[in-house]
Amino acid sequence: MDLRKIKTLIDLVSESNVSELEITEAEGSVRIVKGGSTPVQHYAPASMSPVQPVVIEQAAVAATAPVPVETGHTVKSPMVGTFYRAAAPGAKSLVEIGGVVKEGDTLCIIEAMKILNEIESDKAGTVRSILVDNGQPVEYGQPLFIID
Repeated sequence: MDLRKIKTLIDLVSESNVSELEITEAEGSVRIVKGGSTPVQHYAPASMSPVQPVVIEQAAVAATAPVPVETGHTVKSPMVGTFYRAAAPGAKSLVEIGGVVKEGDTLCIIEAMKILNEIESDKAGTVRSILVDNGQPVEYGQPLFIID
């Protein structure tokens, strides 16, 4: 994708009420997310896997803390959205650390574009770790739970 097009898209997002924009073309895709007043743009050529995008940023991003290595089965986010541990605000969490789950049990809710998506366990076992805080944004492929 032409860098002039990308710059135009960044300007459009920063000047509008749109908080996120994703465009896919034959040569790749661009995702621009407005964070405060500084938009962040991700560019992934079509030949690359979406899990390892080439990242072009306008501003320096704060370093993230390393994620501790957990053993067991990792349940990953199937989409980008907002993570919720309960089906409704103030309701009891769907699962707790130490809770036993069966394959197909709902572990959490991910809200994407005002749609609440139930994320189900793809393995039976005991929940050893919940890796995301309630209300936190999640990315595609981000680890959510560790199940033994």
